[in-house]
Formats: sequence, structure tokens, C-alpha cells
Amino acid sequence: MPNELRRIERALLSVSDKTGLIEFARALSRMGIALVSTGGTAKAIAEAGLAVTDVSDLTGFPEMMDGRVKTLHPKVHGGLLAIRSHPEHQASMLGHGIKPIDLLVVNLYPFEATVAAGKPYDDCIENIDIGGPAMIRAAAKNHHDVAVVVEPADYAAVLADLEAHKGSTTLSLRRKLAQKAYSRTAAYDAAISNWFAGELGDTSPAFRALGGGLAETMRYGENPHQWAAFYRTPEQRPGVATARQVQGKQLSYNNINDTDAAFECVAEFDPARTAACVIVKHANPCGVAEGSSLLEAYERALACDPVSAFGGIVALNRKLDAEAAKKIVEIFTEVIIAPDADEEAIAIVAAKKNLRLLLTGGLPDVRAAGLALRTVAGGFLAQARDNAVVDDMELKVVTKRQPSEAELADLRFAFRVAKHVKSNAIVYAKNLATVGVGAGQMSRVDSSRIAAWKAGEAAKAAGAAESLAKGAVVASDAFFPFADGLLAAAEAGATAVIQPGGSMRDDEVIKAADEAGLAMVFTGHRHFRH
Repeated sequence: MPNELRRIERALLSVSDKTGLIEFARALSRMGIALVSTGGTAKAIAEAGLAVTDVSDLTGFPEMMDGRVKTLHPKVHGGLLAIRSHPEHQASMLGHGIKPIDLLVVNLYPFEATVAAGKPYDDCIENIDIGGPAMIRAAAKNHHDVAVVVEPADYAAVLADLEAHKGSTTLSLRRKLAQKAYSRTAAYDAAISNWFAGELGDTSPAFRALGGGLAETMRYGENPHQWAAFYRTPEQRPGVATARQVQGKQLSYNNINDTDAAFECVAEFDPARTAACVIVKHANPCGVAEGSSLLEAYERALACDPVSAFGGIVALNRKLDAEAAKKIVEIFTEVIIAPDADEEAIAIVAAKKNLRLLLTGGLPDVRAAGLALRTVAGGFLAQARDNAVVDDMELKVVTKRQPSEAELADLRFAFRVAKHVKSNAIVYAKNLATVGVGAGQMSRVDSSRIAAWKAGEAAKAAGAAESLAKGAVVASDAFFPFADGLLAAAEAGATAVIQPGGSMRDDEVIKAADEAGLAMVFTGHRHFRH
């Protein structure tokens, strides 16, 4: 409809990200659109040889207070907010010498980047934009008459609309731009409010805002009938959200979830101390191992559950080399994620065109604080990331028998893995590799039995005469409420147990461990993962 078109006669541009600015401004100028601008943006446009009016000439006031006050003025906000068809609005504009602003182009001070760079408190405060969000919200509210652009990615769409409609924009485009504008200011304010809460040490602020930028629209969600999209937050934590995808088809919703689980788990292993590999299927580790090389670590992790590893996610804590890459691509694998990869390894993986290779540039800090979020009907839960590390725990031997040094190393290894297994979690480990994993069962004794069964299946696959649980250690993510779970481990052949402790029946469980000849260690830390 004709009344949906709005001619652009004057544009105000004020951007911190000057990507594509001059080309865009030049195109607007060629269409006869008058340009108004601020500070560095005005300088850049003028230096490109384009006519531009400084906002201070528009308002009659100079920029002041180190640029904090420059666009907060009726001649700016009146020009954005005036309803063109409203007689009283038009009379106010005429009476106060306010000219309409038909296009607003603003991107905000780089607050998120300033925080991510670890800048001092005062620098972060100065990078909180005030005038920008105010103008964006004003223009978006009045989108029936005004177009608002908040990122350079939309320059092309605006120019195409203007070209197609002889200098006018369509209401459909203006509505899309307005929605994005409010999303941008909401995400911006979320970043600021969450940073403030962190600075204050306030873990439960009165309002908790969430915000992120769209990384990609996904084909579907957890199941084909669910829509899904992937968003990135300002947090610069190495992982699936910040990784560079070297090759392979688009990641699915489940791929992203599983890859995150795998990489967070492998980050528990210091690459300066050991090579490590984690194989994940359906968000649970099905094989984890240390090794003298990535190849050895992968082969030992695969041996834990080669059936479940088919179609799984492989996470590595060191630079992927050709030796490991050749072995990994022998079976169907969905994703490989590593801090880096050498050129030969990349070429080997490239032969599997659908296999995704993600390179992160580093490992996440497992001790770093952070938020973990989960939605529920009508709300969401927020908690601190589980950043407890077994190396920092004071282990307490509670049985008559002390664990050997080899058992103690395996106990630490197993508890490190149990942190990343869905509760109820039981992990059998031997020689710094998992040999059986029981995950997500409703009773701990069932998880223990499943893990023991898995160890037996792994033995069969390897052609071993007895279960790999024989001589292994066991980790439990939470205390044994009864002795039955511990006794199931003893029956499977385990020799030592690590668990948080804290049950009303600890004495009963300790007695059962002593009677079975087990060594048992308490950590004092629980690792529920739901």
C-alpha cells in the first residue's frame, strides 16, 4: 500500500563500528539524502568528501562532558519520534524548528568488547552508551515513519529497499529493523547489568537479563518438529560458540550441545601434563583417557565403549596431529573439537566432507566463574558454573586400607570425569582411562551395575578374558545413600572408591568398604549434573 512507503530525506549516522560506513553514506548521498552525524563518524564522512552536518549544528549545542551529551536533545528526539501524520506533532515540529529524521544508523559503544578485553572498571563505565540506545529506541518506536539500523549487516537491505522504491522504505523492512533494534538494546543492557552484578558480587540480582546475538538459524532443534536457533553471549569462553569451523556441514542443535559437553570435560586435563581425549554421545562421556599422545589417548578412550562412540563427538586437549586424525576418521564421527590442528591433520579430516572440525584457539578455564542457566515453565534457573576441581580438594581416606599411588591417580581421574556425567553417575577407571560409565539412572545402584556391565562389554570387544572392572577404581558423583551401590562395585572387581561423603549412612558404607577390602576416599564435593 502507498501509505506504507516512507521517503528518506535525512539520515543521522553515529557509529562506533565504521565497517562499510563510507560506502553506505556515499550511496545515501547519491540518492539526495542529507547526512547528519556526530564526532568521529562526521569526521570520517567529511574526510571522504561527502557533505555532512554535525549534530552540534543541528541542536545548537556543542558536544560536552567528553561526548556524554551530544544527541540528547529535542531536535534529535523530536525528529525521530514525531508522527508524520499527527497534526499536533507537526505543529510542534514547526513551532520549535525541528526537522524530521527519517533514517537512524547507530551502533553502540563497544561495551561487551571492553569487558571481554579485561579493561578497568572506569573504562567499562565510559563504554556504556546512553545517547545511542535512547535514539535507537525512539526510532524503533516510531518505525511506522522511521527506519533504524543497528549493524552494518543491514546496510545492503536498506539500500536495496531504497533502490526498489525510489528513495523510500517499506513498512515491512522498518518493522524488521525495529525488532532487531529492540533486541540489540536489550542484549546490550543485559551485558551491562550482568557485568554490574558480577562487579558487585551479587549472585541474585532483583532482575536477571539474558542477551545474545544470533549465530545461526538451525534446521531444527532436539527433534525435527522443533525450531531452533543458536545465540552467542558476550562471554569469550573457548568452546563451540567461539570456535572456528574449518569444515563440515552445519552443526545441529544436538551437535552443539554434545560438543560443548565434550570440550568442557576435556578441559579438565592440563595439556602441559598429558594428552587427553573425551568421546561424548548424547551429552555423556562414553570414553575418556589420558595418553602420551593424542593417538594413544583416543585409542584408550575408544576402547571403553566403541559401540557408543560411533557417531559421537571427539574432544582433544591438544593440537590435532595427523597421527590422531588418521585414527579418528576410521569410524563415523560427527564432530572433532580441539584447540588447534596442523595442516596435515586438517587435510586428513577434509577427506570426510561431512565431518565437522572445530578449532577453538585454547581450552576453557575450568576454575573460572560463570553462569549456568536452565529454563523451566514460567521462568529459568540460574546458578554458578560447577568450577570445583578435584585437584583443589582435600581428599580424606575413610577406610582402613589406604589407596596406592596408582589408585589415587585413577581416583582423581575418575572423579574428574564423573563431574561431566549425568547423575546418577558412576565411573570405572583404570590406568587413567575410563573402562565403564553408568549415567543418568534413577538409582545409584543401577548406574553402578550398568557401568560394571559396560566394563564387561568393553573387555569382550578387546578380547580380554575378564571384565575391565577388575582392579579398577570407581567414582560416584554423589554419596552412596546405601551400601548396595558400593557393594555392586566391589562385586565387579573394583579396588578403590572416591565419593563426596555426607550420607546419614556413611558409617554403614565405610564398614561395607572395609569388609570388602576397598580403599575409599571422600572429597567433600558433590557433582550432580542434571
